Amino acid sequence: MPVAPGPGAAAAPVPRSLPEATVKRLPLYLQALVDANDDRMVTISSEELAGRAGVNAPQVRKDLSYLGSYGTRGVGYNTELLRQQINRQLGLNREYNVALIGAGNLGQALGHYRGFAQRGFHVVAAFDTDPSKVGTRLGNADVHPLSELVEIVRKEHITMALIATPAMVAQDVLDRLVEAGITSVLNFAPTVLNVPAGVYLRKVDLAVELQILGYYEHLRSGRRAEAAGLAHTAGGR
Repeated sequence: MPVAPGPGAAAAPVPRSLPEATVKRLPLYLQALVDANDDRMVTISSEELAGRAGVNAPQVRKDLSYLGSYGTRGVGYNTELLRQQINRQLGLNREYNVALIGAGNLGQALGHYRGFAQRGFHVVAAFDTDPSKVGTRLGNADVHPLSELVEIVRKEHITMALIATPAMVAQDVLDRLVEAGITSVLNFAPTVLNVPAGVYLRKVDLAVELQILGYYEHLRSGRRAEAAGLAHTAGGR
């Protein structure tokens, strides 16, 4: 459930500063450990963890050494202990309240995605400028008019936001979020946003990801055609 921090809440320990590439791989290891736990694995080797996460074993050992976890030679890592260490480093041993801006097709999908809450990210408020959407429910959140964003973000102790708006309004939305005190934003709008210092922005452009896949598919098709041409030439000799 979403949690509002109390005035006397103890401060969480300061996490270690890690290389960004390592931070990006930690969620892969975490999912691999969850799967290993489902398979009733009490320990896991760096080779097994690497195979499940799609990286190489030396990289796993180097990444985990930043957490102070070195495993046991011949045994590997305790899966539950390592999962707790990664959760702690990623700040996943607490709950986060999240705002969703944009209740269109993409916003609807994001708002109904259960995986966020399962990982401690609770969409507690959604916003849109469409009067037909305002007042409706999106997942577990009410859809509010965008004009109430600053007030509700502060009232609900929201610390993160998802932007799922058309590109033309995304910068204005981001500016409002910054005004409300939001410092962590995941942007799904297909545009580059300008953020002030102290605001961490990540961008997810699904069309770009498909274009990258298109390149690899094009490359694969070209290689198949080349191989077929060589085979035909050889067969005609």
